[in-house]
Amino acid sequence: MAMTLSEIWIYPVKSLGGIRLTKALTEERGLQYDRRWMVIDEENVFITQRVHLQMALIDVALLENGLKIFLRNNPEDSVTVPYEPATALPVTVKVWDDTVEAVTVSEEADAWLSHQLGLNLRLVMMPESTQRKADPRYAEHNENVSFADGFPYLVISQASLDELNGRLAEPITMRRFRPNFVISGTEPFAEDQWKHISIGNLRFEVVKPCARCVLTTINPETAVKGPEPLKTLASYRRNGNKILFGQNVTVRDFGEIKEGDQVVVHT
Repeated sequence: MAMTLSEIWIYPVKSLGGIRLTKALTEERGLQYDRRWMVIDEENVFITQRVHLQMALIDVALLENGLKIFLRNNPEDSVTVPYEPATALPVTVKVWDDTVEAVTVSEEADAWLSHQLGLNLRLVMMPESTQRKADPRYAEHNENVSFADGFPYLVISQASLDELNGRLAEPITMRRFRPNFVISGTEPFAEDQWKHISIGNLRFEVVKPCARCVLTTINPETAVKGPEPLKTLASYRRNGNKILFGQNVTVRDFGEIKEGDQVVVHT
């Protein structure tokens, strides 16, 4: 059975809704536009859907002139964010254990997000000049990463989700796991064994398993939180105190990938 790239996803604003694409450009720190924006609080610390469940109901679209951020249940309630901010002011922000330089985006976006989430918030963007390194224990080529949790790319096989859904009382969608690449035509958890893969003509390195958190227990359609899928995954995908699902990946080649590209595993 041929392995193919069946889905491509980006999440331009960390912890807001994802966008499924038919093609995308690879960059060192992730797919183009993926998690280059982030919402911060008054302490300049990122906020996350893990705590603010309603972030799951705010979606993002790519327009010609910028991002459209909007309420899924009321798309007319929106704000547009230019790809290049007109008045970008430097701000030092914290994302997990990293302190990095970002820039402000727009007061209009700040006000819109603050209103929707009931907090005093700002939207920031990661400029190309910012250096945020992936964990050097796994990313061996000094790669930078965006505002993603730890690595530039996340890959999951469709068979892994299908196998999990066979164990769940109510099936879930891949959106729970926020991958960049979904691969079809494999055995369940085949990705656990991969080290080097190519998608189309581009090479990638599979660097470490992805440890999953409570964000996966938030229904991305409703923002309702429950025990699954972590409860079931813990019964057969636990390694020490971590529950593993999907693989973190770095890129070796820059270019375009598209849905339907052949995926090849290299030894």
